[in-house]
Amino acid sequence: MEVRYICPTAYDSSVYLVNGKVLIDAGMNSDLVIKQLEKYIKLTDLELIVLTHCHYDHTAAAAAISEKSGAKVGIHKADLEGINDEYFSVSMLFGEQAPEVRPTITYEEGDKIDIGNGEYLEVIHTPGHSKGSICLYEPASKSLFSGDTVFPGGGFGRMDFEGSEPEKMAGSIEKLTKIDVKALYSGHGAPADRDGNNQIMASYRMLKMMMGE
Repeated sequence: MEVRYICPTAYDSSVYLVNGKVLIDAGMNSDLVIKQLEKYIKLTDLELIVLTHCHYDHTAAAAAISEKSGAKVGIHKADLEGINDEYFSVSMLFGEQAPEVRPTITYEEGDKIDIGNGEYLEVIHTPGHSKGSICLYEPASKSLFSGDTVFPGGGFGRMDFEGSEPEKMAGSIEKLTKIDVKALYSGHGAPADRDGNNQIMASYRMLKMMMGE
């Protein structure tokens, strides 16, 4: 699996181009993301944009990128309605309207997303940061795209947004501790190319400590 890491600005989500055809999250600044994408691919070769959840910093650029590339857009079914709501998308925190993107593909736990070369991403539903947060696991390389569920260094996503489900976060992260992860590609910050399992376990321990358990 080939992964290109794109970080448009300090406030955008991380954006990942996988195998030159699938984009994981889109950030907020479509012009900057498209400029970076065109360093690696012809934009019309992009086939799919997978959104790890409905928040504005991950989704705002998806409409423009989809329109210019022809790529389809997918999101977990539990975040489908929230993406166009200024509260559930948290666009109001950025002083913006809700994203205009209208995903045409919805995912559920266990779905497999074809990324070419005989490889796939398995959808893991990890509610907590949002109702429809997902992580995406590529088993051959033991890579996990974790969205805002967990971050390297023991971090995890906020749970105080409209639509967050804090009571489910521990269970979601515990689910990730049972997967064999080497590389961790999170929704913010640079990727961690080793010790993914240890990074996830650190997040789980930190959350349990905050919960007083």
